Amino acid sequence: MKTAPLRFVTALTLGLFAAGAAYAQSDDMAASMPMASGAAMAPAHNGHATKADRALGKAVRRALDKTQGFDVSGVFVRARGGAVTLSGTVRSGDQIRQAEDVARSVQGVTSVTNRLTLFHGGNG
Repeated sequence: MKTAPLRFVTALTLGLFAAGAAYAQSDDMAASMPMASGAAMAPAHNGHATKADRALGKAVRRALDKTQGFDVSGVFVRARGGAVTLSGTVRSGDQIRQAEDVARSVQGVTSVTNRLTLFHGGNG
C-alpha cells in the first residue's frame, strides 16, 4: 500500500500552506497597525545603512563626544533615514536626557529613540 508517501506529501503541503498563510497574515497586521502619535517612520533600507545614515550616526556620536563630562564609550548610535536610536549605557540619569537633547540638535535628525540605560558597574 502506498498511503504513507501520500500522507507525507499531504502533511508537507498542508504545513507549507499554513506557514505561508501565517507569514502573509503577519505582513497584513504590521501594515495595518497604527503608529504612535508623533512617531516618524523611517524609509525602508532593507536593513542596510546608507552612506547618509552612517554620516548622520557619526555626526551624532561626535556631538556627544564633544559634550563636556559625557562619556560616550558605552553609547551606540544608529541612524536610518533621519531617525536616530541611542542605546547602551551612561553613568547618570542626567546623561540619558542630555544624550537625547544633543542628538536632537544635530542637523538631519528627524526623531530620536532613546534606549539608554544606567550603567551599574561590572567587571572592572
